Amino acid sequence: MIRLKDLTKRYGKFTAVDGISLEVPRGELFGLLGPNGAGKTTTMRMIAGILRPTSGSVLVGGVDMLERPLEAKARIGFIPDRPFVYDKLTGGEFLRFAAALYGQDGPGIERRIDELLEIFDLSAWKHELTESYSHGMRQKLIICGALVHRPELIIVDEPMVGLDPKSARLLKDLFRQFVDRGGTILMSTHTLEVAEVMCDRIAIVFQGKIAANGTMTELRQQTESGDLSLEDMFLKLTGGHRAHQLDAVLER
Repeated sequence: MIRLKDLTKRYGKFTAVDGISLEVPRGELFGLLGPNGAGKTTTMRMIAGILRPTSGSVLVGGVDMLERPLEAKARIGFIPDRPFVYDKLTGGEFLRFAAALYGQDGPGIERRIDELLEIFDLSAWKHELTESYSHGMRQKLIICGALVHRPELIIVDEPMVGLDPKSARLLKDLFRQFVDRGGTILMSTHTLEVAEVMCDRIAIVFQGKIAANGTMTELRQQTESGDLSLEDMFLKLTGGHRAHQLDAVLER
């Protein structure tokens, strides 16, 4: 579903993403992890067609993002880490707008909107301006907007931010059903416990490159980590913290 070849993004002399090559098949929930500044969000935005790579290629369902961007983007639902909505639109209007971007409207979309709002407990807010929504409600509306056109691929950055426990569990179940039915999810999160439980495979990105990639078993083999948790492997690959530094900070 996703194929990256030598994907690179530079800002002047700084290389944010350094020649990443990666394949994610259909029916997989793939985790992209890394410390702040590692290049995760930049990579995801290039896959979604929001950023143009300096070099390399992105294929979504066999469609080249640079050569046929509209066709590639039509297959994608993007959930950013910050829920931006138009304050002067109601929830229903926002979802109609999102569907219209993909050329979809009419009674079928109205039913789809009502289904999504009901699933995320937003039905009572359908006709309310989004300026009155809480952060968590905005996040749920953004998720609805990413699903409204029935994408083949969902790209999601920090999916659980702002969600209450009930909504977070609902989203986990929804994601698992989505991939079980042949969809593909590329997810980035700093909550490593969530990634370890949810993801079929994981890539750890460090300094713009993939440091390790595979299932939990494969990651342990690659990092010679025995039965370490994902958190311990992550810290081993990315440097982690140093105990003596903590001692210095906490010293009275």
